[in-house]
Amino acid sequence: MSVIPTVTGLSSGARLLSVPRTLAAATKAAPSSLPSLCYLKKKGYYTLRRWSIPPATRKLVIRAARTESKGVSLGFRAPNFELTEPLTGKVWKLEDFEAYPALLVMFICNHCPFVIHLKKEIVKLSNFYMKKGLAVVAISSNSLVTHPQDGPEFMAQEATLFKYPFPYLYDESQEVARDFGAVCTPEFFLFKKDGRRPFELVYHGQFDDSRPSNNVPVTGRDLSLAIDRVLSGQLIPSTQKPSIGCSIKWNPGSKQ
Repeated sequence: MSVIPTVTGLSSGARLLSVPRTLAAATKAAPSSLPSLCYLKKKGYYTLRRWSIPPATRKLVIRAARTESKGVSLGFRAPNFELTEPLTGKVWKLEDFEAYPALLVMFICNHCPFVIHLKKEIVKLSNFYMKKGLAVVAISSNSLVTHPQDGPEFMAQEATLFKYPFPYLYDESQEVARDFGAVCTPEFFLFKKDGRRPFELVYHGQFDDSRPSNNVPVTGRDLSLAIDRVLSGQLIPSTQKPSIGCSIKWNPGSKQ
Protein backbone atom coordinates (compact mmCIF):
# COMPACT_ATOMS: atom_id res chain seq x y z
CA MET A 1 0.00 0.00 0.00
CA SER A 2 1.32 3.43 -0.93
CA VAL A 3 2.36 5.75 1.87
CA ILE A 4 1.33 9.40 1.76
CA PRO A 5 3.20 11.81 4.02
CA THR A 6 1.45 14.88 5.41
CA VAL A 7 2.66 18.41 4.68
CA THR A 8 3.65 20.35 7.79
CA GLY A 9 5.40 23.31 6.20
CA LEU A 10 6.52 24.73 2.89
CA SER A 11 9.63 26.49 1.73
CA SER A 12 10.78 27.51 -1.70
CA GLY A 13 11.19 24.31 -3.74
CA ALA A 14 10.90 22.04 -0.67
CA ARG A 15 8.16 20.30 1.34
CA LEU A 16 8.56 19.14 4.94
CA LEU A 17 6.78 15.86 5.53
CA SER A 18 5.69 14.27 8.78
CA VAL A 19 3.30 11.52 9.94
CA PRO A 20 2.38 9.30 6.96
CA ARG A 21 -1.15 8.36 5.98
CA THR A 22 -2.24 5.53 3.72
CA LEU A 23 -3.66 6.16 0.28
CA ALA A 24 -6.86 4.38 1.31
CA ALA A 25 -7.37 6.76 4.20
CA ALA A 26 -6.73 9.79 2.01
CA THR A 27 -9.16 8.47 -0.59
CA LYS A 28 -11.83 7.96 2.03
CA ALA A 29 -11.40 11.48 3.33
CA ALA A 30 -11.55 13.18 -0.06
CA PRO A 31 -14.93 14.20 -1.47
CA SER A 32 -15.72 11.90 -4.38
CA SER A 33 -16.83 14.64 -6.69
CA LEU A 34 -13.94 17.08 -6.12
CA PRO A 35 -10.26 16.99 -7.17
CA SER A 36 -7.99 15.62 -4.43
CA LEU A 37 -4.30 16.22 -3.68
CA CYS A 38 -2.02 13.22 -3.91
CA TYR A 39 1.70 13.05 -2.99
CA LEU A 40 3.78 10.69 -5.13
CA LYS A 41 7.35 9.70 -4.46
CA LYS A 42 9.63 10.57 -7.35
CA LYS A 43 13.45 10.42 -7.35
CA GLY A 44 13.65 10.28 -3.56
CA TYR A 45 11.22 13.13 -2.74
CA TYR A 46 7.48 13.71 -2.88
CA THR A 47 5.75 15.86 -5.46
CA LEU A 48 2.25 17.24 -5.32
CA ARG A 49 -0.13 16.10 -8.03
CA ARG A 50 -3.85 16.61 -8.51
CA TRP A 51 -6.08 13.70 -9.28
CA SER A 52 -9.82 13.16 -9.48
CA ILE A 53 -12.09 10.46 -8.17
CA PRO A 54 -15.02 9.93 -10.56
CA PRO A 55 -18.38 10.59 -8.90
CA ALA A 56 -20.42 7.57 -7.92
CA THR A 57 -23.02 6.56 -10.47
CA ARG A 58 -26.50 7.28 -9.19
CA LYS A 59 -29.85 6.50 -10.72
CA LEU A 60 -32.01 9.61 -10.95
CA VAL A 61 -35.60 8.95 -9.97
CA ILE A 62 -38.18 11.70 -10.46
CA ARG A 63 -41.02 11.61 -7.96
CA ALA A 64 -44.09 13.81 -8.10
CA ALA A 65 -46.83 14.16 -5.52
CA ARG A 66 -50.00 12.53 -6.82
CA THR A 67 -53.22 14.48 -6.41
CA GLU A 68 -56.67 13.42 -7.63
CA SER A 69 -59.29 15.72 -9.11
CA LYS A 70 -62.29 15.75 -6.80
CA GLY A 71 -64.85 17.87 -5.00
CA VAL A 72 -66.65 19.26 -8.06
CA SER A 73 -70.18 18.03 -8.78
CA LEU A 74 -71.53 17.32 -12.23
CA GLY A 75 -73.95 20.03 -13.29
CA PHE A 76 -71.59 22.69 -11.88
CA ARG A 77 -71.79 25.87 -13.96
CA ALA A 78 -68.60 27.16 -15.55
CA PRO A 79 -67.42 30.24 -13.64
CA ASN A 80 -66.59 33.42 -15.46
CA PHE A 81 -62.94 34.20 -16.05
CA GLU A 82 -60.83 36.86 -17.70
CA LEU A 83 -57.26 35.75 -18.31
CA THR A 84 -54.36 36.75 -20.53
CA GLU A 85 -52.73 34.51 -23.11
CA PRO A 86 -48.96 35.08 -22.74
CA LEU A 87 -48.24 34.07 -26.34
CA THR A 88 -50.43 36.74 -27.92
CA GLY A 89 -51.30 39.12 -25.10
CA LYS A 90 -54.99 38.59 -25.83
CA VAL A 91 -57.44 38.55 -22.92
CA TRP A 92 -59.92 35.67 -23.02
CA LYS A 93 -63.26 35.44 -21.24
CA LEU A 94 -65.78 32.65 -20.78
CA GLU A 95 -68.19 34.53 -23.03
CA ASP A 96 -65.75 34.12 -25.94
CA PHE A 97 -66.85 30.47 -26.08
CA GLU A 98 -70.61 31.02 -25.80
CA ALA A 99 -71.26 30.03 -29.43
CA TYR A 100 -69.85 26.52 -28.96
CA PRO A 101 -71.89 23.47 -27.93
CA ALA A 102 -69.17 22.22 -25.58
CA LEU A 103 -66.12 23.59 -23.82
CA LEU A 104 -63.09 21.72 -22.50
CA VAL A 105 -61.16 23.57 -19.79
CA MET A 106 -57.81 22.02 -18.90
CA PHE A 107 -55.60 22.97 -15.98
CA ILE A 108 -52.05 22.16 -17.01
CA CYS A 109 -48.52 23.52 -16.56
CA ASN A 110 -45.08 23.23 -18.11
CA HIS A 111 -43.10 21.15 -15.61
CA CYS A 112 -45.44 18.46 -14.25
CA PRO A 113 -44.41 14.93 -15.35
CA PHE A 114 -48.07 13.90 -15.59
CA VAL A 115 -48.76 16.72 -18.06
CA ILE A 116 -45.55 16.11 -20.01
CA HIS A 117 -46.56 12.45 -20.32
CA LEU A 118 -49.84 13.40 -22.05
CA LYS A 119 -48.87 16.62 -23.80
CA LYS A 120 -48.56 15.39 -27.39
CA GLU A 121 -51.81 13.43 -27.18
CA ILE A 122 -53.61 16.40 -25.63
CA VAL A 123 -52.61 18.45 -28.67
CA LYS A 124 -53.68 15.68 -31.02
CA LEU A 125 -57.05 15.22 -29.29
CA SER A 126 -57.68 18.97 -29.24
CA ASN A 127 -56.90 19.35 -32.94
CA PHE A 128 -59.29 16.52 -33.78
CA TYR A 129 -62.28 17.69 -31.73
CA MET A 130 -61.87 21.41 -32.34
CA LYS A 131 -62.62 20.62 -35.99
CA LYS A 132 -65.84 18.99 -34.79
CA GLY A 133 -66.99 22.07 -32.87
CA LEU A 134 -65.41 21.68 -29.43
CA ALA A 135 -63.96 24.78 -27.77
CA VAL A 136 -60.76 24.17 -25.82
CA VAL A 137 -58.81 26.34 -23.42
CA ALA A 138 -55.86 25.55 -21.13
CA ILE A 139 -55.00 27.38 -17.92
CA SER A 140 -51.86 27.40 -15.78
CA SER A 141 -52.36 28.53 -12.18
CA ASN A 142 -49.02 27.52 -10.68
CA SER A 143 -47.18 29.99 -8.48
CA LEU A 144 -44.52 32.02 -10.21
CA VAL A 145 -42.80 32.35 -6.82
CA THR A 146 -42.24 28.63 -6.31
CA HIS A 147 -42.18 27.49 -9.95
CA PRO A 148 -40.85 30.24 -12.24
CA GLN A 149 -40.51 27.67 -15.04
CA ASP A 150 -44.30 27.73 -15.25
CA GLY A 151 -44.44 31.51 -15.69
CA PRO A 152 -45.84 33.44 -18.68
CA GLU A 153 -42.60 33.68 -20.67
CA PHE A 154 -42.12 29.92 -20.58
CA MET A 155 -45.81 29.29 -21.22
CA ALA A 156 -45.50 31.20 -24.49
CA GLN A 157 -42.47 29.13 -25.43
CA GLU A 158 -44.34 25.93 -24.57
CA ALA A 159 -47.36 26.90 -26.65
CA THR A 160 -45.11 27.63 -29.62
CA LEU A 161 -42.96 24.53 -29.25
CA PHE A 162 -45.88 22.11 -29.04
CA LYS A 163 -48.12 24.09 -31.42
CA TYR A 164 -51.02 24.40 -29.02
CA PRO A 165 -54.18 24.90 -31.09
CA PHE A 166 -55.95 26.32 -28.02
CA PRO A 167 -55.25 29.44 -25.95
CA TYR A 168 -52.96 28.77 -22.98
CA LEU A 169 -53.88 31.28 -20.26
CA TYR A 170 -52.11 32.40 -17.11
CA ASP A 171 -54.05 32.56 -13.84
CA GLU A 172 -51.65 34.72 -11.84
CA SER A 173 -53.99 35.35 -8.91
CA GLN A 174 -55.01 31.66 -8.81
CA GLU A 175 -58.60 32.81 -8.30
CA VAL A 176 -59.79 31.01 -11.43
CA ALA A 177 -58.37 27.71 -10.20
CA ARG A 178 -60.22 28.21 -6.93
CA ASP A 179 -63.45 29.13 -8.71
CA PHE A 180 -63.29 25.93 -10.75
CA GLY A 181 -62.23 23.85 -7.76
CA ALA A 182 -59.11 22.70 -9.61
CA VAL A 183 -56.47 20.95 -7.52
CA CYS A 184 -54.10 19.19 -9.91
CA THR A 185 -52.42 19.18 -13.31
CA PRO A 186 -53.66 17.87 -15.59
CA GLU A 187 -57.31 18.32 -14.67
CA PHE A 188 -60.12 18.24 -17.22
CA PHE A 189 -63.50 20.00 -17.06
CA LEU A 190 -65.86 19.24 -19.95
CA PHE A 191 -68.92 21.49 -20.14
CA LYS A 192 -71.92 21.29 -22.44
CA LYS A 193 -74.19 24.13 -23.48
CA ASP A 194 -77.86 23.83 -24.34
CA GLY A 195 -79.05 26.94 -26.15
CA ARG A 196 -78.91 29.98 -23.93
CA ARG A 197 -78.30 28.01 -20.76
CA PRO A 198 -74.90 28.38 -19.06
CA PHE A 199 -72.16 25.83 -19.60
CA GLU A 200 -72.76 22.87 -17.27
CA LEU A 201 -70.16 20.32 -16.20
CA VAL A 202 -70.74 16.84 -17.62
CA TYR A 203 -67.29 15.28 -17.31
CA HIS A 204 -64.59 15.77 -14.68
CA GLY A 205 -62.38 12.74 -15.10
CA GLN A 206 -59.12 11.39 -16.42
CA PHE A 207 -57.58 11.55 -19.87
CA ASP A 208 -57.05 7.78 -19.82
CA ASP A 209 -55.43 5.08 -17.68
CA SER A 210 -51.88 5.95 -18.71
CA ARG A 211 -49.48 7.35 -16.13
CA PRO A 212 -45.75 8.06 -16.27
CA SER A 213 -43.88 4.75 -16.07
CA ASN A 214 -46.94 2.46 -15.88
CA ASN A 215 -46.37 1.30 -19.48
CA VAL A 216 -50.02 1.87 -20.45
CA PRO A 217 -50.26 3.51 -23.90
CA VAL A 218 -51.58 7.06 -24.02
CA THR A 219 -54.86 7.03 -25.96
CA GLY A 220 -57.11 9.70 -24.42
CA ARG A 221 -59.86 7.08 -24.40
CA ASP A 222 -61.87 8.30 -21.39
CA LEU A 223 -61.92 11.96 -22.39
CA SER A 224 -62.54 11.13 -26.05
CA LEU A 225 -65.59 9.01 -25.24
CA ALA A 226 -66.99 11.83 -23.11
CA ILE A 227 -66.47 14.41 -25.86
CA ASP A 228 -68.05 12.11 -28.44
CA ARG A 229 -71.13 11.74 -26.27
CA VAL A 230 -71.44 15.47 -25.64
CA LEU A 231 -71.11 16.43 -29.30
CA SER A 232 -73.65 13.77 -30.32
CA GLY A 233 -76.16 14.76 -27.63
CA GLN A 234 -75.79 11.60 -25.56
CA LEU A 235 -75.64 11.34 -21.79
CA ILE A 236 -72.28 10.75 -20.11
CA PRO A 237 -72.14 8.16 -17.30
CA SER A 238 -71.79 9.79 -13.90
CA THR A 239 -69.21 7.22 -12.79
CA GLN A 240 -65.90 8.75 -13.87
CA LYS A 241 -62.30 8.00 -12.92
CA PRO A 242 -60.61 11.09 -11.45
CA SER A 243 -57.64 12.67 -13.14
CA ILE A 244 -54.35 12.15 -11.32
CA GLY A 245 -51.43 14.56 -11.48
CA CYS A 246 -49.24 17.05 -9.66
CA SER A 247 -50.88 19.35 -7.15
CA ILE A 248 -51.40 22.93 -8.23
CA LYS A 249 -48.54 24.98 -6.76
CA TRP A 250 -50.25 27.61 -4.66
CA ASN A 251 -48.61 30.89 -3.77
CA PRO A 252 -46.82 30.71 -0.40
CA GLY A 253 -49.13 31.70 2.42
CA SER A 254 -52.28 31.62 0.31
CA LYS A 255 -55.41 29.73 1.34
CA GLN A 256 -55.97 26.60 -0.70
